[in-house]
Amino acid sequence: MPLLSRKVDYALLILAYLYHRPEGGCAREIADRFGVSRAFVANILKVLCGKGYVLSHRGVKGGYALCRPAEDIRLDELMLALGETFCLAECSKESSQGACSLEAICPVRDAINRLHQRIYDMLHNVTLADLFRSASTTTSAGRTTLELA
Repeated sequence: MPLLSRKVDYALLILAYLYHRPEGGCAREIADRFGVSRAFVANILKVLCGKGYVLSHRGVKGGYALCRPAEDIRLDELMLALGETFCLAECSKESSQGACSLEAICPVRDAINRLHQRIYDMLHNVTLADLFRSASTTTSAGRTTLELA
């Protein structure tokens, strides 16, 4: 099972698109750019609007734009806002009491929980700007463009 759910993965694509286009973009443009369902993009944009990550503008020049700096958004925060939690193993969950019949005698439970915490700390320390800057390159004209192809 991947660490990032499909919803988080597509939310990151959408947010990266908007990060590199301060003027914003519409759901159709984003869906066409990545070859995904317009309805799925619109659904994720609706959630991102509701959680305060993007603003929507109606009208002919309408669309979506980031409303918070990507430097202020941590990856773990986005995952939680989208209803996705990170869990390395059943015993890593906060509500894991009785989730595993071997919990009391498991020789690796503490090590798994320490690893879980290290990965979670890493997710907490990565901002969306960190992700989006590493996905971009500088052109000969000095502009930064997103390289997703």
